[in-house]
Amino acid sequence: MITGILLAAGKGTRFGSQKLLARLKDGRYVVEASAANLLAAVGRVIAVAGRDERLMRVLDDCGCQVVVNERAADGMGTSIGAGVEASLIADGWIIALGDMPFIQVATIEKIKLALEEGAAIAVPVHQGKRGNPAGFARQYGVALCALEGDMGAKKMIDTNFASARMVEVGDAGIFADIDVVGDLK
Repeated sequence: MITGILLAAGKGTRFGSQKLLARLKDGRYVVEASAANLLAAVGRVIAVAGRDERLMRVLDDCGCQVVVNERAADGMGTSIGAGVEASLIADGWIIALGDMPFIQVATIEKIKLALEEGAAIAVPVHQGKRGNPAGFARQYGVALCALEGDMGAKKMIDTNFASARMVEVGDAGIFADIDVVGDLK
């Protein structure tokens, strides 16, 4: 089974408040939309959060298994590690960001299918540019658990680029994250 890892432990300092709990035009929370898309594509999602009780409650209500990353301040890498460690029995992971609610379910399904077909790493590409979320096969579990800092899994993709399958998608949502209020669309 491919498991989704939803990263939701960041501070959102550029946004000015908890951006994951900001409302989109359709009334949903940013993180609610991100979680719904990931859940629709993979069925099981580990959401990695800090100690924000309200956010953890929203993630739980969405159907995610919530894991608290006590080292969230040390960077995104530790959140990836916490999520993967909580699901080591998975066949692979799709690592998604809580502040990217516009990624289409079909895009995530294509990443999942690439992993199921044997890709070691699967990365969505739109108009020649790589985006999120990235997928990793089981063989990368230990390395994902050992990630540190804010680079996330990008360095792992770059280091293992020959093993990565670029998955062409028609989805500009793979680039659209929420950093400032104007990004809410």
